[in-house]
Amino acid sequence: MSNTEFLLNCDSPWAVYRTLLDLLDLDEKDAAVKKAREEMLAHPLIQKLFVEMKDWPGGVLNSHKSAGQLYHKLSFLAEIGITGDDYDFSNIENNLTEHRSDEGIFQLPMNIPVHFGGTGQDVWAWALCDAPLLLYSASKMNLTDRGVIQEGVQFLKELARENGWPCAVSKELGKFHGPGSKKDPCPYTNLIMLKLLALLNKKDSPEAHAGVECLLHVWDTSRERHPYMFFMGTDFRKLKAPFIWYDILHTADVLSQFDFAVEDERFTGMLAIIKAKAGSDGLFTPESVWQAWKDWDFGQKAMPSAWMTFLVYRIIRRCSK
Repeated sequence: MSNTEFLLNCDSPWAVYRTLLDLLDLDEKDAAVKKAREEMLAHPLIQKLFVEMKDWPGGVLNSHKSAGQLYHKLSFLAEIGITGDDYDFSNIENNLTEHRSDEGIFQLPMNIPVHFGGTGQDVWAWALCDAPLLLYSASKMNLTDRGVIQEGVQFLKELARENGWPCAVSKELGKFHGPGSKKDPCPYTNLIMLKLLALLNKKDSPEAHAGVECLLHVWDTSRERHPYMFFMGTDFRKLKAPFIWYDILHTADVLSQFDFAVEDERFTGMLAIIKAKAGSDGLFTPESVWQAWKDWDFGQKAMPSAWMTFLVYRIIRRCSK
């Protein structure tokens, strides 16, 4: 069985759907694509995510690495191609509209302890490690007006420096900033900002070039430099899904959307490490998992994952164009 056959015959309709669109270039109107989409929307795990979205925005955010946070789950729905037409997301739409900062950025309920420079109080706020993802999801899922998205994106773009985006937060979070030097760029922030700019086709902007160079430089000097305590050792190199945090697969997926990054030998070195993780059958098995996603095909380490295999082959395909 070929890798494509494996993906088309798997039990994960989101992998089937995206394979038809992104690897085989079929149209949304194609009968097979329609069938896969219907099966995806009806799948119990997708339906469960829909129900969870009724509790938006979920618990007060005190760790952006928490894979169970609803804004991460919304991002996954956006990744697989869910839109505002597929379910009643009006509660999220209304909440995003109600909780926008003066700069036009969507906010989440957060609580940063005083000893970390925060207020210790529950506040509606934004940080550069969540704001781009909310804009990404809202834009990709058509949950808000395009003008609103553009206003927010423009503000975030202007926060970029020559070495990429720093750690930055809204005024409601007081003096908080991540565990690093203020002059350093934040790798995760640059990752999700690039993800947002790629979606909006702003790939050749000066900010995008700075962000890509930031990620490639951090990767190239990973043994010596660890800005904001983002280490790129063994754990970073483990294949993990869905895209929640700063790891090799998430980083390669984002960088693969920028032609000038794909041509860089630092990126090809990263991709070589990923390719070498294929099993003898050419499929990819998760090496690390998020417990909040243990019921999904990528939430185990015992067998190949259709979704993870798709993600790797999509990266490879982008690089071959």
